[in-house]
Amino acid sequence: MMKKVVLKVEFHDDKIQTKAMKAVSGFSKVESLSVDKKDQQITLIGDIDPVKVVRKLRKLCHVEIVSVGPAKEEKKEEPKIEEKKIDEILKIHEAYYHHMRMTQSYPYCC
Repeated sequence: MMKKVVLKVEFHDDKIQTKAMKAVSGFSKVESLSVDKKDQQITLIGDIDPVKVVRKLRKLCHVEIVSVGPAKEEKKEEPKIEEKKIDEILKIHEAYYHHMRMTQSYPYCC
């Protein structure tokens, strides 16, 4: 089951952050990893055990579990065109098509 795990991690410097990212990304079922330096948080998405992740990171720095929950897939809906806009587009297309057929010139023969 896919989980979203948010961890608060105290990074003392960039070297520890790099080591922590390598350690976490080494888990086989991690699908997504994001780091927020401002809030000092690591967000993991995948079929992972949060306790194992914390155990691995505690060797490098202080870690706290902020939240563990199901990973929600955000679905982006395509913008819907209202029926009025569709009718306007069809009218414009028909008028243009009709105008082009009427103004089309044919070459004289002989």
